[in-house]
Parts: sequence; structure tokens; C-alpha cells
Amino acid sequence: MERLTIDVISDVVCPWCYLGKARLELAIADVQDEIGIDINWRPYRLNPDHPPEGVDHHAHLAEKLGGEEKVQKAHEMLTELGREVGIAYDFAAIRVGPNTLDAHRLIHWALVEDRQMQDRVVTALFKAYFEEGRNVGDKAVLLDIATKAGLDRKLIENLLAGDADKDTVIAEIDAAQQMGVSGVPFFIIDGQYAVSGAQTPDVLASGLRDIAKMKTEARKSMI
Repeated sequence: MERLTIDVISDVVCPWCYLGKARLELAIADVQDEIGIDINWRPYRLNPDHPPEGVDHHAHLAEKLGGEEKVQKAHEMLTELGREVGIAYDFAAIRVGPNTLDAHRLIHWALVEDRQMQDRVVTALFKAYFEEGRNVGDKAVLLDIATKAGLDRKLIENLLAGDADKDTVIAEIDAAQQMGVSGVPFFIIDGQYAVSGAQTPDVLASGLRDIAKMKTEARKSMI
């Protein structure tokens, strides 16, 4: 069985990234008997200029998308797409548009434990923001998520209180942008194949099978 590594570049306040995660999981379930998959979550900030306390989410979104009507249409479409993959978006509950640097630091620290821990934290962050309307820029919220995921509460509290790994996260985002990533979600498979956007599970599964096949054929040609 081939193993593939997928680096998922995303932001925890990106609704398409949450959708992309759910669709990727369905694709992985489809190919799990054929291909082993390892996932690393990589940072991106859609709104790096948001202050630490965040901004009024609805006002920001209306300005960004060009009015309340366009926001409503986008939310209706995403709500329907989310329902298809088990996501219960509650856009009305979201009040704060946060700065996500600390959330990405938490995701970074979770990977120090293992990929499963990182995935639990990422899932909890998406759910907290999009289904519960919680402010994932709030250190208390992040600490609660970290603790429930199984991370050491005191350690995370101490790390969040300082500047640990801020430069690391920002450098990783810069590197992604220099590589040409301008929108998320963005999937890099085995360090050489790129897939942009929240593709449907069948498209993702087909891509994974094609890449695994190419990997097998490349190894055979070297023998």
C-alpha cells in the first residue's frame, strides 16, 4: 500500500477550509483500503491585519463581499454544502472576526504531540467557530479547546502567554505565499502535487488514486 502525505494549508475562519476538511475525510475513507494518508495542517491567515481583539465579523464580511445580500447568498450556499457532509454552519452565531495567529500556534503545538492530536485540535477549532460562534482568537477559548483535546493545560497556558512560535507560524505562511498560495484550502500532496479549493470527495479520491499510481510506477521504473 502506498502512503501519501497531504499538507493542508488553511485558516480556521475559512468556511471553505472546514468544508474542504470534511470532503477530504470522505475521500480518505473511500481510498483507505488502497492508500495510507498522513495529514499535516499548515497555517494561513485570511485576515492578518485583524487586531488581537478581533473585529465585528458581520460588518467586515459585508464590506469584503460587497453587501449584506451577497453575504446571505454565500452563507446559504455554504450551509447547504455543509449539510451534505455533516457540518452544521451557524453563521448568525459568529460575532467576532478574530486574528488567528494564536489558533495557528495551538495547531503547531498539537503536531508536536502527533498528527491525531493536531487533527483533533483543528476539528475543534472549526467546530467552535462555525457551529458554536466562539471567538477562536480568545486565549481562554483556545485553552479550553486545547485541554479538551488532551493537551497539557498549564503548558499551553504558558505558551499562549508569550510569543512562542509566532515567528515560525508567520514564516510558514510567508513561505506558502511565496510558493504561490493565494487562497485556501490548498492541498499539497507528497510535496509535489497541488490541489486548490474545497474539491468534492470524488475528485479528491480520484486524485489520490492517480498520485499513488504514479508513485508506484515511478518506483518500479527505478528497479
